[in-house]
Amino acid sequence: MRFALPLLLATVSTAACTPTLEAQAPAAAQAERLVAPILTTPDAVDSATFARPQVARVTHVDLDLALDFERKRVAGTATLDVLARADAGEIVLDSNGLVIDRVTDGQGRALAFEVGDRVEGKGEPVTVSLRTDEGQARQVVIHYAANPQANALQWLAPEQTAGGEHPFLFSQGQAILNRSWIPTQDSPGIRQTWRARITAPEPLDVVMSGVAQGEPEALGNGRRAFTFVMDKPVPPYLIAIAAGDIDFRAIGPRTGVWAEPEVLDRAHHEVADTEDMVEAAEELYGPYRWGRYDMIVLPPAFPYGGMENPVMTFLTPTFIAGDRSLTGLVAHELAHSWSGNLVTNAVWGDGWLNEGVTSYFENRIVEAIYGEKRARQEVALDYMAILDTLEEVGRDAPGTALHHPEGTDSAGSAIVYNKGAAFLRTLEREVGRERFDAWLRQWFDNHAFQPATSNMIYEDMRTNLARNAAEAERLMLREWIFEPGLPANVAKPDPAAFAAVDAASAAYAGQATIPAAATWRGWTSAERQRFLRQVPRERTAQQLAALDRQLGLAATGNNEELFLWLDLALANRYAPAVPQAESFLAEVGRAKFVRPLFVTLMGEGDWGQAIARRIYAETRPGYHAVTRGSVDRVLGWEE
Repeated sequence: MRFALPLLLATVSTAACTPTLEAQAPAAAQAERLVAPILTTPDAVDSATFARPQVARVTHVDLDLALDFERKRVAGTATLDVLARADAGEIVLDSNGLVIDRVTDGQGRALAFEVGDRVEGKGEPVTVSLRTDEGQARQVVIHYAANPQANALQWLAPEQTAGGEHPFLFSQGQAILNRSWIPTQDSPGIRQTWRARITAPEPLDVVMSGVAQGEPEALGNGRRAFTFVMDKPVPPYLIAIAAGDIDFRAIGPRTGVWAEPEVLDRAHHEVADTEDMVEAAEELYGPYRWGRYDMIVLPPAFPYGGMENPVMTFLTPTFIAGDRSLTGLVAHELAHSWSGNLVTNAVWGDGWLNEGVTSYFENRIVEAIYGEKRARQEVALDYMAILDTLEEVGRDAPGTALHHPEGTDSAGSAIVYNKGAAFLRTLEREVGRERFDAWLRQWFDNHAFQPATSNMIYEDMRTNLARNAAEAERLMLREWIFEPGLPANVAKPDPAAFAAVDAASAAYAGQATIPAAATWRGWTSAERQRFLRQVPRERTAQQLAALDRQLGLAATGNNEELFLWLDLALANRYAPAVPQAESFLAEVGRAKFVRPLFVTLMGEGDWGQAIARRIYAETRPGYHAVTRGSVDRVLGWEE
């Protein structure tokens, strides 16, 4: 049964909810806020949060915080609007290392609170009493500071930036990291609107994943205040912040890019197609509902390719290739504005609802902007990754299903992203693109600003996509979502997508014939990546030198291709590649590249392990907690 606290634009009042919660309006000024539903079916209960939203939940967060770069500290207040059952005496929040000074209600009266025992990987619960002399508190004000080691925040010294003069800060909240700097109910199924006032030292600029309210306010003490509003309920992991020496350049009437001045020209050139992408996305699946779509290109320490924070996508500079060959990343993060941000997985075991649907949508945007050839090739690369994963973990491994029940670990991104996209691509082929697009658009429309589960989309497909029970059976919906492996009806990629490249790969594997330099330059990035992935894994130093000499692999400006070259070279203990790998790992913090290179080095016995430990000792302090955590496990690193 779904808990029917409906999505509405109305005063939060008793008339706007079921008897389960007694809705309360903290103030008249907050009367026009969207309130999203809470799902209460067993498959929607999030074990990664301490919260009990069926009893008392957060609907809005108001942050008033100061950034202290010297102490690497964020401190101030978080004012939480509470929606609670009439008999609720407390609300439970999530924390991970927050230092809480005191808690009050909206009128400044002290509220009792208790920080519970720490649970590894989850943090600690903060239980706040809602009882006051005048009844149940409608607001909770947390006076607190984040720990300098908060794992959502990355504080960069000036030398870690392109400009080298000013420090930098960015956050990364997914999946449950934001509880290390924001005291709230940190679950994707507990959507919240928010507002923030952030003060920072001049001349730094601050951006957030909300709409900026006017110009920065000069405070007269060498600091400025920046204000942001997100008036749509979002999962808390999408509250994001960045601050540094950054400038802005417009792309279109509602799109633009922020970056350090030294990077801005290259960044702007790379994302110049973004306004066209937004228009293409709207043609496919309806209006863009977030107002602006801006991006910030962060320093290389950012641990992911991109993060789909609403109105301000965070991007790694590693996608800048000079030729827009890696802008599928931008299409992916944009597509999240519908799948993931608009409709969000209620629990992380249904992550494919965010990432798989987005990966399908991304490819449709790529097709619209860059043509069918590039789209088909990227599909083929993704399919290859699925097969590689299934071969590695086994087709019957539970983690190869799209839905991961409690206690089941995903088999990796090739399942969550690529298999999810393959599922939708298969449905498109089976029912036709026109019918499929109409179904997906209504899914977004009917679940906008709400959480969802695998069971919900399964039932929606049975009701609104399949014409009858027999067609639902033929589409193999249950097998795709809830069973491991690849169903028999999978839409396989066009075998001709890489015909020329595969022929060249066979010629190299058989006769050591290296493609001509002109041929290599004429290939798309997807074609070059396909070739590199098919190079026989065991190569001599002479063979590697010949490849590099002919194809200019070490000199490429495309980081996807450079990574594949370095991985191949290190796997063969190719000494000339070690200095470049060391420089790459010192500059780039993207976990997708960093972790596999350390895995490869650690697999090369004493030779590689010595290099890995030497490099990591130097580079580890500059990595985000996400990257550090993944590489620590590879090296068995202990602080």
